[in-house]
Amino acid sequence: MAKDHSAQDKNSEEAAEKEAETEVTDDFVTREHQLGDLRYRSTAGRLVLRKEQSKDGKSEGFKAKAEIFVTSYVVDSEQNRPVVFAFNGGPGSSSVWLHMGLLGPRIVDSGDVDSLTPPPYGLLDNERTILKHADLVMIDPVSTGYSRVVKGGKDDEFHAFVEDRDLVAEVIRLWTTRNNRWLSAKYLVGESYGTLRAVAVAARLFDAYGMAVNGLGLISTVLNMSTLDFAPGSDTPYALHVPTYAAIAHFHGRHPGRELAEVVAEAEEFAAKDFGYALSQGSRLSEAEYDGVVSRLAAITTLSEGFVRRSNLRWDYSEFSAELLRNQGLTVGRIDGRFTQKNLRGQASINWDDPSLNAINGPYAAAVNHYIRSELGYQNDLPYEILTGRVQPWSYQTFEGRPIEVVGDLERLLNYNPALRVHVDYGYHDGATPHFAAEYVWAHLNIAPEAHERFSHHYHEAGHMMYLNPQCRQDQLAALADFVKP
Repeated sequence: MAKDHSAQDKNSEEAAEKEAETEVTDDFVTREHQLGDLRYRSTAGRLVLRKEQSKDGKSEGFKAKAEIFVTSYVVDSEQNRPVVFAFNGGPGSSSVWLHMGLLGPRIVDSGDVDSLTPPPYGLLDNERTILKHADLVMIDPVSTGYSRVVKGGKDDEFHAFVEDRDLVAEVIRLWTTRNNRWLSAKYLVGESYGTLRAVAVAARLFDAYGMAVNGLGLISTVLNMSTLDFAPGSDTPYALHVPTYAAIAHFHGRHPGRELAEVVAEAEEFAAKDFGYALSQGSRLSEAEYDGVVSRLAAITTLSEGFVRRSNLRWDYSEFSAELLRNQGLTVGRIDGRFTQKNLRGQASINWDDPSLNAINGPYAAAVNHYIRSELGYQNDLPYEILTGRVQPWSYQTFEGRPIEVVGDLERLLNYNPALRVHVDYGYHDGATPHFAAEYVWAHLNIAPEAHERFSHHYHEAGHMMYLNPQCRQDQLAALADFVKP
């Protein structure tokens, strides 16, 4: 007699769900701390995220779906302090970078490009932590940090734009409700893909729960992926990267005797006008026009005219990384173009081995693994996933046939909430999310003129994680302090 495998599989799944539901509970640990005169309380652990389910029109209650690692810092005060909810991006990145590089009370002693701290690294007090001005909640999405789906669950259920957005929004709603903070000012701070997530989450909070946020902190911004995607038939990203190429070339001494601001301004004007026009014309350019563009583009990026011609005016960042300092046997970083390393394959036309990530992974891994267990008191033998590929392929199914973007969400939020403010941080040497690409998005927003006045823009002579530069970190924190103050 044939066995009904579908029924068996269904029964197995239901049994796994029941087993997971009986086993899974929140596992938070709370400790008291002091930083100078600032006394605060940390709470670290995994929040069980449950989802309401139904079958045949009948409720089956709330089923445990994921355990989300959350670290919160709260200062007891008679005042109703603002709350900052923060996360990084990737997709696949934990919140360690913003947590221990910028916002938290303890930060990584990593050094910077010219003076990297050697192993075993260390931690420092963050004297300007945002905690002095607002309570702080750090969130690690599924498969990052210690966050995982429950036993029997499917990882890829949350490895998608919509599901990730809804999960992070639900974590924020739960934390806000359980801590009685609905009447606190609320700010979302994201970095990289986390900026796209921040806007999407803010829209979800408003649409699903009626929760309005006071501000969006966007660090190394990408709200429209098409501005960065070197896809066939899309010329815009090639132009938007040119000012970043020029800035990185300047850092490496290839624009001698000139100021960074002058170099970037020239590159921006060329990219927006002559180069943009040339790309749009294609083969319709005359030979003289083409030669002129080659000459200007080579001078601004400091790449050879031969390379520019062979590339037909178009190359992606991996090619730039391999080419800029090829004669010195070096590649440059993508996350931070100030960093270099020996090119082990000097003949290669592309480079995806990022010197900047290679330089900082060690310090951040050592710091977070020590800090969570030893100082926050949370014990877990799972590996803390700092930056994982386990989330790939990431699903953008909801955007099928159109660009991956949240510009419309931001326009709606600014229109619905006249008090919403936006803080933006740019790194001139950021090859992952170039500043000119973000500026392109702002210029195309369909918003009232007064809404543009609610943006504050902050530029830094550093990369994607501009807080690696100690002076940039101080400048960022000072600006963010003003941003979250009532």
